Amino acid sequence: MNRIKALATRAFMLLALAVGGLGGQFLFSSCSDEPDSEHFYTFTGEMLSDYLANRPQYSDFRTIVDRANLMNLMATYGSYTCFLPSNEAIANYLHERGLQSVDQLSALDCDTIARTHIVANLYSTFDMTQDVLPTSNLLGRYLATSQTVDADSNAVVCLEGTARIIFNKTLEDGTVVHQNDSVENGIVQPIDMVLEKSNSYVADILRDNPRISIFYEGLTKTGVREQILPFIDPDYDPKKYDKYYYTSHIWREVAWVPSTKKYGFTAFVEPDSVYQAKFEEYGISTANGTLRALYDLACKIYDPVFPNDVNAPGHSFENLTDSVNPLKRFMQYHIMTRYVPGTADLTALVVPITKEAFGFDTKLVNPIDWYQTLLPHTMLKVEQLTMNKDEKGNDCRGEDAAYVSRHFINRRYAAPEYNFRGALVDNTVERTPNHDALNGHYFYVDDLIVFSYDVQNIVQNQRIRMDFSAVWPEVMTNDMRLKGNYLKDDSQTSPDDSNDPVNGKNYYFPNGYLDGVTYNESSSTKLVMRRPHCNFWSWQGDEWNLFGDYDMTFRIPPVPYSGEWQLRLGFCSIPTRGIMQVYFDGKPQGIPLDMTKDLNTDMYIGDRFTSADDYNKKTDEEKAEEQKILKNLGAYRDGRSMYHFSNTGGKGYFIGDTGTYRRILCQVNIDANEDHYIRFRVASESKMGNNNEFMLDYFEMVPKSVYGVDSDGAMEDDL
Repeated sequence: MNRIKALATRAFMLLALAVGGLGGQFLFSSCSDEPDSEHFYTFTGEMLSDYLANRPQYSDFRTIVDRANLMNLMATYGSYTCFLPSNEAIANYLHERGLQSVDQLSALDCDTIARTHIVANLYSTFDMTQDVLPTSNLLGRYLATSQTVDADSNAVVCLEGTARIIFNKTLEDGTVVHQNDSVENGIVQPIDMVLEKSNSYVADILRDNPRISIFYEGLTKTGVREQILPFIDPDYDPKKYDKYYYTSHIWREVAWVPSTKKYGFTAFVEPDSVYQAKFEEYGISTANGTLRALYDLACKIYDPVFPNDVNAPGHSFENLTDSVNPLKRFMQYHIMTRYVPGTADLTALVVPITKEAFGFDTKLVNPIDWYQTLLPHTMLKVEQLTMNKDEKGNDCRGEDAAYVSRHFINRRYAAPEYNFRGALVDNTVERTPNHDALNGHYFYVDDLIVFSYDVQNIVQNQRIRMDFSAVWPEVMTNDMRLKGNYLKDDSQTSPDDSNDPVNGKNYYFPNGYLDGVTYNESSSTKLVMRRPHCNFWSWQGDEWNLFGDYDMTFRIPPVPYSGEWQLRLGFCSIPTRGIMQVYFDGKPQGIPLDMTKDLNTDMYIGDRFTSADDYNKKTDEEKAEEQKILKNLGAYRDGRSMYHFSNTGGKGYFIGDTGTYRRILCQVNIDANEDHYIRFRVASESKMGNNNEFMLDYFEMVPKSVYGVDSDGAMEDDL
């Protein structure tokens, strides 16, 4: 056994930082099959299967893996992290179940236990600074992580709020057990307890938490509990679909349909203590019970938003399940229609190289995502904020501040006009009760989650920018957003079409898979999501391509209020792409969009286009004048905060590239209480480029209060 020098000291210091609250800013995820070896202890020549066979203290887990028919997998080359319980830990687990030996476990038990403890990626304790591992285990479930200390005051990682990774332990026979033990095909992390994941639905784990009894009663009495029961579509069969081979720009690639079609939900839940404080703040009596008090609180918040429903029969306390009931609306708005396993996934992936959310210059903007809720025609705004660890909600960015990354719901800060703090999402990992279920997850929040008048008209009265991978809930729920090794490109000419491609998969989506998306049955539409690449001219690394004689319609995300809105498409123009006609609610909008035209062509501003450096040197008046010219031509430069990067960290800002820009799709009046649809139909006279290739990168919905700036020297912000 060779010990890599200084490992223990380095690992301790890194984890100590995390325990001290500094680690949250640097959210690392393993994305390489060749991690820095100095993070690990090294065993030469052993596979995971050998590791289990050669150490008698793990004979019970070896038996479990063998009965699960996974020993051959542990003997093959790959990238695995095995959280390894000793015989003693398994004996304690068996005792709790009233069993005497592993022989009494069923084959299904063994399969569940083995797959719970194995993750198909490499994770040292150095990587475990989030509240969940970025990669799911072999059961498709995510393991919660937190930083703590062991009995000897060593900084260690705790899994699922129960099992600790063993820092350093000497057995009776003199064998030393270490964290971060390396084998040829993975990393071994010894743990002191057997890991278990709940097989309940999210509605049931909410019921079992006594701290949130008021929330759960509201969920039940309004009928919203029944809305969060679906788990998986039994009619979806991926075996019906072949691989799809295509060419995007110069890359010959292959895409698969998703392997599952699950439904998921994420709830933001106020503990009872928050409600009690709010009842007092709003002067609401609990003499008639907390459910009545919660209804009265909901009326105060939602009656100004939906004044026409105040006198409707369904508004009353006796009709809590009615769609216009304020308490039902209150409960629905707490729940997103997608599964998010940890706070780090609430916004775009934070990458080690840039130390920022993927594609966000955080010196200019905070990373933001927008997600639909169970309350029809509403979204939550989720913002990642770097803040002082000792304060909650204040934007503290002084040089001497201790920074951590936190997420807020419906926050907006623009001094001195307004300061809406929003609700802080708690990233605590509890031992009990469980927060993660088969079909969902819940987080505590420290303030009310509401679609109030101020949220509707001030907080969300801004440009709404959404990566297309965040538009459709199925992408996140079924574990496809920002997955794959973004640091490595595939071969341009020979796609890896094995069942487990080394750098990750691209996906295409059959008709009906994505909610609100339909293809004309007579068309040859293929909608492909390409996995992320850090160096591609694509915001957040991934992009969506339409191929064939496409004819696709999708329901746009909801806007917060009715009025005039401008809808825009962000993309990268290249010669291999085609021409598309856009429709809004069935009506054609403007001239077709030609994706072969850059901003430096005569169609736009020609040789007046400038680089990012030269653009940033312009005065505000010069920037405003250029923006006005482009706006009249139906286009905008990409945001100044958006970039791609190399695998060494160099950044290329989109605002200085002639091909990355936003095109106005339409400028229309939108009724916020109705569904609305965009249609993309191929408009090429013949096959263009790569089978009429059309790119969808991100989508913007912009209210007139933002885009309608007409005074001299005024402009929409360029971020």
